[in-house]
Amino acid sequence: MNKNEIKVFCPATIANVSCGFDVLGLALDAVGDEMTVRKIDTKGVYISKIIGQDIPLETEKNVAGIAGLALLQASDYLGGFEIEIHKKIKAGSGIGSSAASAAGAVWAMNMLLENPFSTIELVQFAMEGERLASGVPHADNVAPALFGGFTLVRSYDPLDIIQIHTPKELYATILHPQIEIKTADSRKILKTTISLQDGIKQWGNVGGLIAGLYTEDYALIGRSLVDHIVEPIRSILIPGFDDVKKASLDAGALGAGISGSGPSIFALSKGEQTAEKVAKSIKEVYRTIGVEYDLHISKVNLEGMKNLNP
Repeated sequence: MNKNEIKVFCPATIANVSCGFDVLGLALDAVGDEMTVRKIDTKGVYISKIIGQDIPLETEKNVAGIAGLALLQASDYLGGFEIEIHKKIKAGSGIGSSAASAAGAVWAMNMLLENPFSTIELVQFAMEGERLASGVPHADNVAPALFGGFTLVRSYDPLDIIQIHTPKELYATILHPQIEIKTADSRKILKTTISLQDGIKQWGNVGGLIAGLYTEDYALIGRSLVDHIVEPIRSILIPGFDDVKKASLDAGALGAGISGSGPSIFALSKGEQTAEKVAKSIKEVYRTIGVEYDLHISKVNLEGMKNLNP
């Protein structure tokens, strides 16, 4: 194996998971970017190639570049890194496109430096990429991308991230309508305060979801996948949201909601067979809407980043 170069799979992620705005997320197995990172003698971080998406090569305008610089500045490595990105997650999709790039870059660099930084430190570096993308250094996408599985951001100051148990039969079905909703724009429409009544409902659902995941109580997971705060506002930006959610639940999904800031819609199901039924029902809905879409069915990715080097 070349110790100066690494190729990695950077998973897509579902953030918020209905009730956990900015604190809950999960990593996906079936969709993600690929990234090649190599050590170079020149100090700095350089993006040499991007395939699949029209995003900036300039280091300071690229989330992978910004996250990589944060790691490089904290390290005692005297050289630099060159990055090639094969973007398979579309920007503005709501399944963690910027997070995959930021988290993938720092994870690969850390591996090449023989792991001087902890996973929580890598999250902090990757959050700088998220700050560039959305204006807010949130961790609900980069945390599951780096830790794998479900993660809970218990606190941002100080940063405290907890891995949550994932039931074996949990599958996600993700609809990505081919429209772009930028995270920064979708944040602007949110209220900055909530009622105590809505807060109580939401805290109950977060606790219920965590309990359901640990006890593998699928019915409890389903009852807890309810968002009283963000979904009622953001869903109006997504064509056919209510119909897709109803069709998913009718097909046997445990629950459904907005993935991240949208426009992607996720549904969680017990078992791959149900997840496929949900996908079929979603296709029927979107056939009448007239918007192009991608559809993914995925297990929860328990590893997070994957080393693709032979």
